[in-house]
Amino acid sequence: MSAIRLLVLGAVRQHGRAHGYQVRNDLEYWGAHEWSHAKPGSIYHALKQMARQGLLRAYETAPSTAGGPPRTEYELTEQGTEEYFALLRASLTSYDQKVDVLTAAVGFLVDLEREEALALLGRRLAAIERWKADVLERYTPEEGPEALGHIGEIMNLWVHSADAGAAWTRGLIERIERGAYTFAGEGPPFVGVLGESGLAPHVA
Repeated sequence: MSAIRLLVLGAVRQHGRAHGYQVRNDLEYWGAHEWSHAKPGSIYHALKQMARQGLLRAYETAPSTAGGPPRTEYELTEQGTEEYFALLRASLTSYDQKVDVLTAAVGFLVDLEREEALALLGRRLAAIERWKADVLERYTPEEGPEALGHIGEIMNLWVHSADAGAAWTRGLIERIERGAYTFAGEGPPFVGVLGESGLAPHVA
């Protein structure tokens, strides 16, 4: 799964209706250009592609006062909203997502209701534990990776990755259970996008 689709759909959804420059600025503010393939060219390509696919609705706005070409603004269609939440849920539950995909999903986690977020993270934790159990059928950490030659280091890496992923997931579940963050339906959401001034909105 590519992170760019989730990132672009989520960024447009946060604005309600946004042009490419707003989406690009938001994702750069998140640092997504550092940890994903969300570079300017990829963002604009994704917007146009998803508009052709019916996930986004495109509106051509009036030309700028400086005489530039009209801007195209985008908003999610019903199909786009369904795709967004399907990507978000899949990204949170799978144990083997790439870091950029999981990072994007965590950024939009609060678009879900609290109980659903907890359920999805619980499924992710269970998948990690099943994956680790499968590895341990072929590798015994107490014997050390050398017992399998240098290939044992692969198994050792998988076990450590599973442990780290499980620990992080448990910690996030505990924080959410304690009431951390504002989820869908609980009140005004955290606004993690840039305003027209280019500055992040203040969150009380």
